[in-house]
Amino acid sequence: MTFNGFPQEGLQFLSKIITHNSKEWLDAHRDEYERCIVAPNKAYVEEMGEHLQILVPTIHAEPKTNKSLFRIYRDARFHLNDPIKTRIGIIFWQGAGHRMQSSSFYMHYDPFEIFVATGIRNFKPTLLAAYRAYIQNDERRNELHGILQNLKAKGYTLPEPKYKRMPRECDSKEAHSYLYRMGALYGYTTFPPDEIFHSEAIIDRNFKIYEDMLPLQQWLYELTLHCDTDADTFK
Repeated sequence: MTFNGFPQEGLQFLSKIITHNSKEWLDAHRDEYERCIVAPNKAYVEEMGEHLQILVPTIHAEPKTNKSLFRIYRDARFHLNDPIKTRIGIIFWQGAGHRMQSSSFYMHYDPFEIFVATGIRNFKPTLLAAYRAYIQNDERRNELHGILQNLKAKGYTLPEPKYKRMPRECDSKEAHSYLYRMGALYGYTTFPPDEIFHSEAIIDRNFKIYEDMLPLQQWLYELTLHCDTDADTFK
């Protein structure tokens, strides 16, 4: 399928879910969901994946659920009254680890906002420990600080430090010690749904964002190469 942008009908469909949030409603409108959400999402993954291979030849761009596409259902244990997501997420990741703990290019959209990001949006304990050990090297910590400052200078937004206290094993007197208190590393930008989003031009716009953020993506990829999530150790 050729990608021609995300259709307006897709956002209208997500708006309907806000009002009719149930598995029964989604099952009754399965054909519409497949046509205006699933099909363009798969086409986008294929098209953007080809572009991203220019930046990262080993990028994972797999137009399947639980790969580059996220499930439409929330965890029923915590969302009995709203089991269907009203936000659509798409991810491209690098490395052999879990996609959410890998350096990635990401986008999600809903009827109100498009969110485009690069990085890792949450460090689980294994990766957090590896990250803190990794940046105890002055050169790595200085390099990361420079990358983040460059992204800020280009107008991108960064997460605030997650932790108020300095980790016991880290030195607050070191340069850029605020980095030890981070619980995630990513840069992002947002914009409202517009004509570009509804056309093939969204490929070029998002690619430019990902290209700007490539140094962060690559820094994080190098980090993940030192983190053995299966053995729960730092190499």
